[in-house]
Amino acid sequence: MTITTATLSDLSGDYALDVDHTRIGFVARHAMVTKVRGRFSEVEGTLTIGETVEQSAATATIKAASVHTGSADRDAHLTSPDFFDAATYPEITFVATGVRSVGGEHVLTGDLTIKDVTKPVSLPVEFEGVATDPFGNQRAGFSASTTVEREDWGLTWNAALETGGVLVSKKITLQLDISAIKQA
Repeated sequence: MTITTATLSDLSGDYALDVDHTRIGFVARHAMVTKVRGRFSEVEGTLTIGETVEQSAATATIKAASVHTGSADRDAHLTSPDFFDAATYPEITFVATGVRSVGGEHVLTGDLTIKDVTKPVSLPVEFEGVATDPFGNQRAGFSASTTVEREDWGLTWNAALETGGVLVSKKITLQLDISAIKQA
């Protein structure tokens, strides 16, 4: 679904992420044969939906130590200096630098900072809908997915496999499912 001009003006305003209904996650290939999925449980963020797409903005702060993959050992490794080094770099941040419409689709661009390394990313965004929940909150839903090279942010740990290839893929898919509540 795309956001039309009419729905944009209906949606315009400031929103806070509903962390209980938002998922910021990733997918990595493991041992060249399967995928490991992870998510971050401690996330804060804001969205501003402008009168036009280009007037919109977003920010997010993620606690690196809140990574969950379903394996306590893997989570401990991900928070270690081999990967996120959460003790030294406790936060991962995203700050939007622009939103544009491309062929009827919306692309959010911004600066993603991991381990004090900031690189631009582009996220094609899908508008999932808007609804008033039973508590009277106006909610807007969005999803986005993009692929990045983890080594661009200094996440370089890996292990060679006897059969060829590496243990952890260099390409990581970022996946966002956002539920945001309009602020008064």
